[in-house]
Amino acid sequence: MVKISERMKKISESPTLATSAKVNAMKAKGLDIINLTVGEPDFDTHSSILNAAVEAIQSNKANHYTPTAGILPLRQAIVDYHQKYDGVSYGVNQVIVTEGAKNALYTLFQVILNAGDEVLIPAPYWVSYTEQVKLAEGVNVIVEAKPENEFKVTLAQLESHRTDKTVAIILNSPSNPTGTIYTPEELKEIGEWAVANNILIIADEIYYRLVYNGNKAISIASLSEEIKNQTVIINGVSKTYAMTGWRIGYAIGNAEIIGKMVELSSHSTSNPAGPSQYGALAALAGPQDFVEDMRKAYEERLNFFFPLVQSIPGFKVSKSKGAFYLFPNVKEAAEMCGFAEVKDFTLALIEEAHVALVSGDGFGYPDYARISYTVNNDLLAEAVDRIKKFIETHKK
Repeated sequence: MVKISERMKKISESPTLATSAKVNAMKAKGLDIINLTVGEPDFDTHSSILNAAVEAIQSNKANHYTPTAGILPLRQAIVDYHQKYDGVSYGVNQVIVTEGAKNALYTLFQVILNAGDEVLIPAPYWVSYTEQVKLAEGVNVIVEAKPENEFKVTLAQLESHRTDKTVAIILNSPSNPTGTIYTPEELKEIGEWAVANNILIIADEIYYRLVYNGNKAISIASLSEEIKNQTVIINGVSKTYAMTGWRIGYAIGNAEIIGKMVELSSHSTSNPAGPSQYGALAALAGPQDFVEDMRKAYEERLNFFFPLVQSIPGFKVSKSKGAFYLFPNVKEAAEMCGFAEVKDFTLALIEEAHVALVSGDGFGYPDYARISYTVNNDLLAEAVDRIKKFIETHKK
């Protein structure tokens, strides 16, 4: 009999990836599925990045082991990036390059958590936070953000959940799945509270250059030296540079924590893929105009798609400010169609309407669904039409 560890029995597969896999399997059968589940840009990686990776391969720069923390030019480019965009100074010894931002988070939790340590996680949250904390034997303390407060937690809420076992708080701004952005004033208040209570701030800033309609996102580390020293930033090239498949993320912050992450990585992954590192170097240090082109395209899609989603019977939605998701409450629509739970409603949408959304239960809000607008406007409009027809057909 095969034995599975107890830690693996505590977690479940990523619902976003599971839904995407189901969609791909249906597409492989020839079905016309509109996939609004995917958390990745639909743009091609820029030619300057492709050329840099090819050159690194052909010149044999990228074909051997690299330092576990990543090649020095890439770590310096990350330091320079944060100096340029945030006005914050770091040393290269404060950076580790990882196999995607997800791996940076996983490694960080393994380094900072002991059994029973608590992590404050504002909900809605990205699906992997809670599972990674469990794998590090930590305890998830969910702080429910209110829709009427734009899905942002307040200092009073955080303080009410703080205990002597609280080790860290995760802040994701702009947020996956809501697209919410914390203001500088809100971040400063939370940052000063974390400093006062010696709580590590884990700032997931993977979307912070994808903001729309005059909204701005800032790094919490830019607000004061004390807050910077209390923060580990998680970021990467996947979203901003349309490089999800390249698997390059990073953590930047406290040198002791980063050093331990390097030690752990030396026994787990050895180093990120060499060609991907040279591609990421070209992304961060090269031309940036295509990033703005992509941002503008998503802004236009958001402004086109939002009123269409608003028009769907039983969908209650707020306009996102960043990332590339909408997160409507669809409970009323589900009930109109005879479904007690949203996850059954979204499953039926895939199987019958051939439109794929992600049920909100994996994000901590089971009455909601995440919708990605990383397809063109024609497909977005067609998806809305299909959902409306499904509701009209099934309406009780």
